[in-house]
Amino acid sequence: MGLEDGNSENARSWARFLATCLAGGVVVAVGVGVGVSLLGSQERGGPQLPLGLRWRRKKNRPVRVYMDGCFDMMHYGHCNALRQARALGDQLVVGVVSDAEIIVNKGPPVTPLNERMIMVNAVKWVDEVIPDAPYAITEEFMKKLFDEYNIDYIIHGDDPCVLPDGTDAYALAKKAGRYKQIKRTEGVSSTDIVGRMLLCVRERSVSEIQQHSSLQRQFSHGHSQKFEDGGSGSGTRVSHFLPTSRRIVQFSNGKGPESDARIIYIDGAFDLFHAGHVEILRKARELGDFLLVGIHTDQTVSANRGAHRPIMNLHERSLSVLACRHVDEVIIGAPWVISKDMLTTFNISLVVHGTVAENSNFEKEEGNPYEVPINLGIFKVLESPLDITTSTIIRRIVSNHEAYQKRNEKKAASEKRYYESKGYVSGD
Repeated sequence: MGLEDGNSENARSWARFLATCLAGGVVVAVGVGVGVSLLGSQERGGPQLPLGLRWRRKKNRPVRVYMDGCFDMMHYGHCNALRQARALGDQLVVGVVSDAEIIVNKGPPVTPLNERMIMVNAVKWVDEVIPDAPYAITEEFMKKLFDEYNIDYIIHGDDPCVLPDGTDAYALAKKAGRYKQIKRTEGVSSTDIVGRMLLCVRERSVSEIQQHSSLQRQFSHGHSQKFEDGGSGSGTRVSHFLPTSRRIVQFSNGKGPESDARIIYIDGAFDLFHAGHVEILRKARELGDFLLVGIHTDQTVSANRGAHRPIMNLHERSLSVLACRHVDEVIIGAPWVISKDMLTTFNISLVVHGTVAENSNFEKEEGNPYEVPINLGIFKVLESPLDITTSTIIRRIVSNHEAYQKRNEKKAASEKRYYESKGYVSGD
């Protein structure tokens, strides 16, 4: 075989070896006939491969993925992101950004770290939670994730996560080749939900009469009256969420109770699903084998709590509750009054209600919705672990609405800088 044939054979051998190495993620440097290592060396003139190709995941251990976020006013969009992230690995580790980091990068959080930790820990797709995570993935923190937490991939949605200077918060993870992307859940964000509440505040200040007619119409049809009338508005909107059976199945456990299971029932609006909801659901679940949660319709909530409620529509609220690890099944559009037929149909052993709730005086009201289970001796009032209601969350927004308005504007400005840096032109 001539020299030319030999070189050609060496080149083909190198090509086959390199293809095998790239597919398998080989990390060691191995010399082959052409005098180049897989890692490369600038001193020897070899090619410098990306950092991600120098790493090889250890076999025979779970694939661990990491996702972080503020998770402020946690909603079904957050839960769907965590569900998608978990599907990319065997174990999901979630970093919850500190209050201080949120203030610097976005503005004041509505829910403090301890409440956000409760919320994230309660999501059924989460295996481990890291508190006080940094807003941006620094090189030091990324090394800690890889070395101490054995993280294989860092996950984020396809929406930009922009630092105040307009740069990408996940740039280092992408450069390391350890970044994977999921699809953002359209139609909801914490900014959007804050906007919905601020819209309620503005509408109430105009006229209580107009509020009871126009605002209820907006929530029913999913739009803002101000935009329809050509008014200014603040860029916020009411929910455009369109539920599908597939999404509900994705969030469901997919199994019913055993024939002899002790079934616990609790109902409510579960609007702006918060840490108070999670903790009472946890306590309820501890009383039996299966927790069934009834979620009231938008019309029922409006009739009992005012025309500006609920902030989240029935299907949004249902998905948030379904994502909770303490919940086994939900009734979407549960009746306000619990009948004997309902108790029999669902084989309910015990009906419970928390001490902290929007309708805590139900026993004094005419037409007590829990009259039947009370008379049957299967009703129990549970001491609520946290003194938080949906009204608590709304009061936090209203009392500091100027700061949250600025927060929304700050986020919009950061995203604009990011898109401009990528060469995108705004449609404005």
